Amino acid sequence: MDGDVAVGVKRGSDELNMYGSSPNSMTANGSDSKKQRLDESPPSRVLHIRKLPNEVSETEVIALGLPFGKVTNILMLKGKNQAFLELGTEEAAITMVNYYTAVTPQVRNTPVFIQYSNHKELKTDSALNQRAQAVLQAVSAVQDGSSPSSDPGVLDLAPPPSPVLRIIIDNMFYPVTLDVLQQIFSKFGTVMKIITFTKNNQFQALLQFSDPVNAQQAKLSLDGQNIYNSCCTLRIDFSKLVSLNVKYNNDKSRDYTRPDLPAGDGDSANKDHSSLLGAISPLSAAAAAAAAAGRVALSGSGVSGVLLASNLNDEMVTPQSLFTLFGVYGDVQRVKILYNKKDSALIQLSDGNQAQLAMSHLNGQKVFGKVMRVTLSKHQTVALPREGLDDQLLTKDFSGSPLHRFKKPGSKNFQNIFPPSATLHLSNVPEGVTEEDLRLLFSNNGGTVKAFKFFQKDHKMALIQMSSVEEAIQGLIDLHNYDMGGNHHLKVSFSKSTI
Repeated sequence: MDGDVAVGVKRGSDELNMYGSSPNSMTANGSDSKKQRLDESPPSRVLHIRKLPNEVSETEVIALGLPFGKVTNILMLKGKNQAFLELGTEEAAITMVNYYTAVTPQVRNTPVFIQYSNHKELKTDSALNQRAQAVLQAVSAVQDGSSPSSDPGVLDLAPPPSPVLRIIIDNMFYPVTLDVLQQIFSKFGTVMKIITFTKNNQFQALLQFSDPVNAQQAKLSLDGQNIYNSCCTLRIDFSKLVSLNVKYNNDKSRDYTRPDLPAGDGDSANKDHSSLLGAISPLSAAAAAAAAAGRVALSGSGVSGVLLASNLNDEMVTPQSLFTLFGVYGDVQRVKILYNKKDSALIQLSDGNQAQLAMSHLNGQKVFGKVMRVTLSKHQTVALPREGLDDQLLTKDFSGSPLHRFKKPGSKNFQNIFPPSATLHLSNVPEGVTEEDLRLLFSNNGGTVKAFKFFQKDHKMALIQMSSVEEAIQGLIDLHNYDMGGNHHLKVSFSKSTI
């Protein structure tokens, strides 16, 4: 192994000196002192990775690059906790660097630092770099679908036994749904079927790819990764099954090749709207974040919980209306409408996951007649004005609000997060309130009610369909938490069903 280091130091000495490890670069991508130097290196398909944990293996470094394309070479500098990774194309390297600028790259839960190298390709001395080359050969063989020509003795990469993976999730502090798994694993190939179940009090899933090679790649890249920052750890093995038999398409099981399957027993369909009318691909919390960022693991670290909303209707918008709308996707702590630019506002949510979720669902939606733009803000928090200075009431602190939907870990609200839609789900409807009353309430604010349906057994819940998504957004802003009398406050959220 000393040989690796010697080769690495000789070839990479210009870089190793240039990026001496300074104490203020402890955070991963993003420390300011590094930013300037980072921009100086033009894009290259060779990436320089620093701050790796001591015992890191070649496989773990290669796994950082795998989702972005073919990894063609690697050089480990063990003594310096660094590595060089060469990708097949410059485009793949650019995608990887851009992705890890937004999402802190982690190896063994340690943030690492990735940047373009000055080298355009890696010339490694194969005799000294044998182990790494063997690993690479094995990994490329998996990517190409052949079996490695020589036994590397490093990775157990016999031909993959099955296209079906068994997935166990440890430390499940956030709910993980079937859609989350589909979003994460489909980065590696076509996901055909998923079955989820609980066994020994643990959430487990069986997931079938169209090809065993994809299953092997997913296992190689994702085993041991966290879905969320520091929780929901994936443990992945090959299943003994080679094919799954899915009977129903709902929120527990799905056969993506057979959209015609029934949703299962009618009984569960009335319990809550997460299973009403089967599952029409609900984008759950994490899945939406995954879709937005196209990421492998959805670590919310490195992303602030503050959003900037712009192109707002400055005559209509209030901190309260933004609290209610963004509150569908996370617990809004503070809202500040900008004093000099009243068509823009900062919205602070509890964490980066919630912020990404709200951004992915609300950017581009029409609110008060204007298309709203939502981006991540560079601010870490929203500052409150000093006493008596906010005479226009542009800033509001909602941190103690009783209306937060996601305060309770594991709350059912986590499973009922859907994109804005024309159909709203109403709950907490008081006894004696009729369809007519609710139709009138929702058309009073200028909307047109197209359809209405009470849940069969329970008139406390209903679906109401407006004539457009914009009208439904307006209805939710105006009427969520509306006092229906007798201390009954109407609860409004977006539904994934149509009537």
